[in-house]
Amino acid sequence: MPFHHFNGKNLSRSEKIQQLVVQELLTSKIPDSKRESSVTWELKHSSGVIQIARILADKRGLDAEIAEIAAALHDISVIVTGSYENHAKKGGELARNLLTDSGDFKHDEIATIVEAVECHSDKSIYSEKPYAELVKDADVLDCFLYGDDIYSEKPDSEKIHYLRRIILLRKELGMKEKKDYIAELARLGEAL
Repeated sequence: MPFHHFNGKNLSRSEKIQQLVVQELLTSKIPDSKRESSVTWELKHSSGVIQIARILADKRGLDAEIAEIAAALHDISVIVTGSYENHAKKGGELARNLLTDSGDFKHDEIATIVEAVECHSDKSIYSEKPYAELVKDADVLDCFLYGDDIYSEKPDSEKIHYLRRIILLRKELGMKEKKDYIAELARLGEAL
């Protein structure tokens, strides 16, 4: 069967969720002037995190569909409300409701996805939860692809964790080491 371009009735579970996220953004009544990030940013960021999640799932031997769905929903609260305030925890509840209402997911799948959404902002916590770590990493990598100063306004105590993650991710993916990241981490009094 040829690729359907997200059109028709034969969408996978992941494609259905991605389509819902995009439609939520495209039909949002919250203008960019009242959002902390523009609809354009959220569309681009959501798509980027999903693609990176696929790559990381393949590299780490995880279920790509679950990774894609968790990535698609990681900022669902921001998408719906326009605000980053406590968005990971709020997003977990939105994700749980959306996945439950769809009727397409088992309880353990919902729990895994919700956990990844709820934990994705805790970049300083390294856990044994592979999908939570995958979403954190996909989020960080996508943001850094927009420029090295993406997190410049974060406090140094938080910036350390973003830098540590991007350095380790680049190494994991075989990307060229960026001395600037290592130097910035050292300036902040940290090492890998």
